[in-house]
Amino acid sequence: METADSATRYPVAPGYRVNVRSGPGTGYRIVRTLPYGQKIPIYCQKPGEQVTGPYGTTNLWDNIANGQFVSDAYVYTGRDGYVAPRCD
Repeated sequence: METADSATRYPVAPGYRVNVRSGPGTGYRIVRTLPYGQKIPIYCQKPGEQVTGPYGTTNLWDNIANGQFVSDAYVYTGRDGYVAPRCD
C-alpha cells in the first residue's frame, strides 16, 4: 500500500465541503468533513452507493484513509473509473 507521502493527491470539487463516510455510501456515518479546497490521497477505490455530484454520477468511492471514504463524484481525478487499485 502506498504511504501518504507517495500517494497522488486529487482536488475536491471547489466550493464543496465533502462528507467523509465510514463506508462506500451515504448510509454510513460521517467521520469528518473535508474543508474547502482540500487535496486528498486515494489509496484504493470500491463500488458502493450511486451518487451524483459536480463530476457526474458514479458508484465509485475513494478510500482516503483507514475506514474513510468519499464519493468519487466530488473528487477531480481527471477521468471516469478507477485511478487507484480496487479495495479488498
